[in-house]
Amino acid sequence: MSALMLTFIWALVASAFLCLYRIGMGPTPPDRTVGIDILGTIMVGFCVIMSLISGKDFYMNIGISWALLSFIGTVALAKFLERRSFDE
Repeated sequence: MSALMLTFIWALVASAFLCLYRIGMGPTPPDRTVGIDILGTIMVGFCVIMSLISGKDFYMNIGISWALLSFIGTVALAKFLERRSFDE
């Protein structure tokens, strides 16, 4: 594993801890929603790095699925916070 990959991994770990702090201590529910969304994006980054390290595309498929579920969850949570139905 190269030093560049280790740097990326440590940057993602630091970012994940900052997002967990925002999720736990966020002053408003929209701040927590943004923290959850960014944490999902960081997890996709972890999947990409694992795919590059191992050379298997299985992790890339997991990352794509995670991104889709994260997007759908964020949209659903935003609609819930706006007190709107899913039809609108």
